[in-house]
Amino acid sequence: MTDPSYLAAIRESYDTVAADYVQLVKTPAELDPLSRAMLAAFAETVRAAGLGPVADLGCGPGRFTAYLAESGVPIFGLDISPKMIELARRAYPNLTFTVGSMTAPEIGDDELGGILAFYSTHHTPPDQLPVVFAEFHRTLAPGGHLMLAGHVGDDQLLRPTKAYGEHPVSYESHLLPPDRIAELLARAGLTLTARLVLEPAEGAKRTHATFLARKPERPSPHPSPS
Repeated sequence: MTDPSYLAAIRESYDTVAADYVQLVKTPAELDPLSRAMLAAFAETVRAAGLGPVADLGCGPGRFTAYLAESGVPIFGLDISPKMIELARRAYPNLTFTVGSMTAPEIGDDELGGILAFYSTHHTPPDQLPVVFAEFHRTLAPGGHLMLAGHVGDDQLLRPTKAYGEHPVSYESHLLPPDRIAELLARAGLTLTARLVLEPAEGAKRTHATFLARKPERPSPHPSPS
């Protein structure tokens, strides 16, 4: 089956920019203190829960996958861009990286202890986010945790033509209000546990948000009457 056009645009664009992306995008250690704290909280939470591996969906060149692995999180990476996966495998040969889409990941029901979606959902059209969030819910084990971070805004649609070293790109970025994202997560059956909104730093244009959520545990079966 042919992928939707937006997925093809994401794949082709990130294949094009992959080499310069690695040089230009911040590493986990270079994040602001609050974002690092949210990432550390997520890592501690999934380690303590011990419900299964974590999937880094939209892992790019694998830096955040490796960062969490170094903190003791069992994790693997998935990305739609074969070039990004090639870079990740080359940089971190001891970790598992797979080409795939978060709209239909080849992951079983209730299989994951956690999902990291770090700046990997804002290219998804808003009407397709329920599909992605439903997959998050399906693949998380009951009690499993999600960390979603990305650009937010007031229903802004960005259509850049160049990025990461002036390479041509054809993807779109959809900057939704944080409340809308929280509502969509709730509709997918995920319970929001924390939210961090970072206003643009001096000289920056975009607002960033991080969400921590969990899939509710299944209720205990009622005991049979004696």
